[in-house]
This record gives sequence, C-alpha cells and structure tokens, in this order.
Amino acid sequence: MYRCVKLFALGLALAALPSMSKGQFKDQGGLGGGVGFGGTFGQTDLRDRQSKFMARAFLRYGMAKHIQGELGIGLGELEGTGYRTLLVPIDYRFVLSPLSLESWNPYIYVGIGALHVDVEDAPSNAQAGLKKVFWTGFVPGGVGMQFRIDDRVSFETSGGYNHTFGDKLELIERAKGGLADKDGYWNFLIGLTISGENGDADPDGDGLSNKIEKQLGTDPKNPDSDGDGLNDGEEVNTYSTNPLNADSDGDGLKDGAEVKTYKTNPNKADTDGDGLNDGDEVTKYNTNPLNADSDADGLNDGDEIMKYKTDPLKADTDGDGLSDGDEVMKYKTDPLKVDTDGGTVNDGVEVGRGTNPLQASDDIPPKKEELKVEVGKAIVLDGIVFKTGSAEITAQSEDILSKAFNTLEQNPDIQVEIRGYTDNTGKRAYNMKLSQSRANSVMSYLVKKGIAASRVQAKGFGPDNPIGDNKTADGRQKNRRIEFFRSK
Repeated sequence: MYRCVKLFALGLALAALPSMSKGQFKDQGGLGGGVGFGGTFGQTDLRDRQSKFMARAFLRYGMAKHIQGELGIGLGELEGTGYRTLLVPIDYRFVLSPLSLESWNPYIYVGIGALHVDVEDAPSNAQAGLKKVFWTGFVPGGVGMQFRIDDRVSFETSGGYNHTFGDKLELIERAKGGLADKDGYWNFLIGLTISGENGDADPDGDGLSNKIEKQLGTDPKNPDSDGDGLNDGEEVNTYSTNPLNADSDGDGLKDGAEVKTYKTNPNKADTDGDGLNDGDEVTKYNTNPLNADSDADGLNDGDEIMKYKTDPLKADTDGDGLSDGDEVMKYKTDPLKVDTDGGTVNDGVEVGRGTNPLQASDDIPPKKEELKVEVGKAIVLDGIVFKTGSAEITAQSEDILSKAFNTLEQNPDIQVEIRGYTDNTGKRAYNMKLSQSRANSVMSYLVKKGIAASRVQAKGFGPDNPIGDNKTADGRQKNRRIEFFRSK
C-alpha cells in the first residue's frame, strides 16, 4: 500500500510541473506548482531523533493580493532508536507573501491536513493494541523563501513544524493530555517552483491585465512597454495612445512628454493647427505648440516660417513699427523690409504720417515755408506779439513762429540765438527782465515743438540797440521786437 502511495505522490509532483506557465513574485495570480526535497526531525516521546528523507509536491494558485492557496502531498519518514515510521502528508495551506518583491519573495504559511502513518519498525517498548497503519489530522506551519532563477522558475526553500492530532507516531501513546502531549515533526525542503499566470493579474502594475497585454502585444513585465513615460494602462485607458509606439502621432515628441510636459495632444501631430508639428515647435523653432500665433502678430507660426519667412517669436520682424500681420494683411508691405518702397522712410513712419509705404515718391514731403537767415546775421521776427507788459505770446504770433520752427526742423545744422528787445519806456532793470522773459518764451515754444534745446539760446537786451526812434510811437513799436540771430 505504501509503495502505491509513494508512486502516486511522485507521479503527482512530476505531472504538475509541465503544466505550469510563466509568472512573477509580484502577482502570482495563476496556477503554479513545484517540488521540494529535504528532511524531517521527529518530535515524539522518543527523543533520540534522526534526520530522515522528505519530499513534497504541490499546486499553488492565487486567492487574493499577497495570499495564495496551496494543495500538497508529501512522502517522508521518521526514525529513532528502534522505530521507523513512513509518512504521507496531504494538506491545504494558506501562503502569505507580505512583501511581493520582484527577485526574491519571503512568505509564511499555515494549513490543515490529513497524515497517513505507517509504522514499519516499532520500538521495543511499543504499546500493545495500537494500529501500525492509520490516519490522523495535523496542522502545518512555517516560513519559506523564493529566489527567481528566470521568468518561469524559482528556487524555493522552506521549513516548519507539523503538529499532529495524535500521540502515536512511534506506537507510544501518553496519557490523554493537552497539545503538548501530541506528536509532530519538523521538516525542511529545498526545490523548484514554477509560478502560474493569471489572465486577470497585473504583475507590472500598469493597469492592464496579463490577458489584455497579451492581446495588445505589450510587455506584461514592463509597465511602460515603449518607454515613452506613460504606463501601458494610461496609454490604453486614458490617452488612447499606442503603448507600443513611444511617439503615437509621429511629431517627434514622446507621448509622455506631450502629456506631462508640453500638454499637447499625443494623438495629434499639430496640436494648435498652425502648420508646424509639435516636435518642430518645441525643439526647432521654440514656438508654443499650444498657440497657433506665438508672437500674437496676426500670422500663425506655420505661415511665418513656411510662407513669409518672418520670425514667429517676434511680432515685428523688420523692426519698422508695424506688426508682421498688419504688414501682410493690412498694408501689403514687406514684413522683412523696414522700408518696403525704398524711399528712405520706414513703413511704420509712413503709415503714421499718412503717406503710402508702397510709393517712394512721397517719402520726402515738400519743405515747409521757412525763414532765410545767414550765419552771423539777425532777422526780426515780425508778427510776434506779447500781451502788454507780459511775456505771454498771443495767438496771432503763430504764423511767424511756425516759420521759425520749420527753419530749424528742416535745417538740423542751424543754431540760433533768440534776442529780446524793448523800448526805453520805464526803468532799465524792468526792461532787461522783460526782454529776457520774452526771449525765453519764444525759445520754450520752439523746444516744446521738438527742437533740441542745445540749438537755441535766449538773451534779453532791454532797450539796447534800438532800430527806431524812441521819441515816436512808431519808433518805439519797432524797438519792441524779437530777433532770430543765426550763430551757426
């Protein structure tokens, strides 16, 4: 009978091995199995224990995360002075792997089982009337460790204690007592384990089961099969990208970079629709792949680069004061030329003053009326009128003052001295001050209109240098004057 049991146990162990398939410590969800060989030490009433042979085969399957169920059958023997007992343990165990590591896996186990006992050699003090062949229950418990050899096979070692429900493994039974009076045995095993695969398991933690990864062709051991920075589950379930292609839309950016860094669409090569693919915008042109018009000039980035050859990061490529979009769409000028018509005035200035930036002939407007003055000579600015006893210029002076301004504006090399004069009526000090104030007023007018202050000086001469007779009203009127003296 024992030989039949032995052959059955070994046959089960050998038959279980080829049926196993690939698996991992991190998620041992499918059917697996293995065999182990080692020894036993009896824990009986006879203390002279010896190490004897033990073999065990088992089937193991996943029940929940970190927990597996295991059904096993073994073959072993106990031996001491004067006795030898053959054991066939059949048990069911719960295997807890709390760490679920990748290359090594510690675990603990506990279970319940039935033990077939065959006392082949009884000791001299064996009790009469006890059966030599019988069944009893037992509780196994212990620890173990797996070490990965390859994707399919692991080296496994385990050890533990098996507490039986009886006290006659060597045909010696004590008086009925507590658990301490029961027999048992220690065992240690080393062997090979082949882990099973569970179609619903997700060993790489990417959110896709083994079954789905097999259908897709992705690597069930690598959460990011294409190395694009997105795990396979995110690609399939969230972004609808290709988990086997790092750049799903072929724009030159990895899917992960598009999603996490640039916020672009990993399924659309040109996210902003500007005619440039996202990769070129990021790596080549430094434009914004989320904004079709990076410089907000009215032209999309693709047109600037491909059609107009303008700078997509500079709203006014030629620096003429007009945006590239206005030049192309509104004024029809060349956004690459400051002066489209080549007439010496840039496009922005022409638009601002109302001339045609496409017509060179209007770039230099006709000269405005000006005064004729010679170096070292002075002319009287007839028509400048001040309020009586004041330096405030009246409105009727505008015409002559405009001519003075035109003279200086259209002749940038001219420098002048504005000279103020009075008649001899009143005190000299008062007249000197009044003439200076009036000269200052004229100078201020010219400077406010845009003439550089360095080109104009003001000086009051009071009643000096009269050009008329101060005894007559007409003469005094002539003496109350402003002169425009050209010093350069």
